[in-house]
Amino acid sequence: MATSFLTTGGNNSISKDALHGNTIFMPTMLANRPTIPEQFLWPKSDIAPATGILDAPVIDLQLALTGDASSVKEQADALCAACKTHGFFLVVNHGIDPQILNEALERAEEIFVMPLETKLKIMQKKGSIIVEHLGSSLGKEFEPVGLMYEKYSEAMKNLTLSITELLGLSLGIGKDYYRDFFQDCDYITRIRRKGSRLFTGGKWQSVPPVPGAFVVNIGDTFMAMTNDIYKSCVHRAVVNRHSSRQSIAFFVCPWHDKVIRAHDSLIGPNGKRLYPDFTWSQLEVFTQESRRVDDKTIKYFAQRLSQSCSAE
Repeated sequence: MATSFLTTGGNNSISKDALHGNTIFMPTMLANRPTIPEQFLWPKSDIAPATGILDAPVIDLQLALTGDASSVKEQADALCAACKTHGFFLVVNHGIDPQILNEALERAEEIFVMPLETKLKIMQKKGSIIVEHLGSSLGKEFEPVGLMYEKYSEAMKNLTLSITELLGLSLGIGKDYYRDFFQDCDYITRIRRKGSRLFTGGKWQSVPPVPGAFVVNIGDTFMAMTNDIYKSCVHRAVVNRHSSRQSIAFFVCPWHDKVIRAHDSLIGPNGKRLYPDFTWSQLEVFTQESRRVDDKTIKYFAQRLSQSCSAE
């Protein structure tokens, strides 16, 4: 695959091979160009401004999991209503130490200002351990940063499992069903500067930040696991030209060979399953090799999978 690396001039010691087939957008290198290169421009339909503020519930996780029956039901019902519409909600009282969160963001800022040559060295491969990867690629002095991110990732995994309990309760299938399913899961920690917007109700809407809260959204995989009762919607990251905004995204995926299938109680009276059984690895390959991720990705994937099964 051809690689293009864009600069604003000067000596550049990075080889094209170092980018592993990707085109990289570096604002500092493009600062003096009069226009943004065409390959980085999105279609106008995708860059329409947000025209509303999302009505996303703020879920008190501690109350949802340890409160009385009335409190649990109230939180579960709020979660259910949001997930049936757009799949976004915020979580407070999540139990993660603010010191861990603050340190993770501070270290992320340090990574962002590193030279491109250095950042290319720390592109992590699947299955690698963070502390060992940072130590081997940047030096022993970065191992404490790796340990911090491993601690952060473990805390986020535990938070995810707690959220799956509430998702199970909200669907009436018990708190253990999804927790057991995601107990052994794969996850990706991705640091990026962004603001959150999603497309729902025929327009782009902004997700207002709440101090100390996590913004959570369900994805296509979970939508399939609920037989489309819960919705996954298109969302995007946006930059702010006036100030720096930063977040750390944590993606949770079923183990690659685990079969994804909606619970029998979620099928409905007609008994129709909207998705054939599939694994996360099958969906991942489809999104990476066949189709850009959008609001129809999971439908096209299910259609292709069904056709493939019929052909066999």
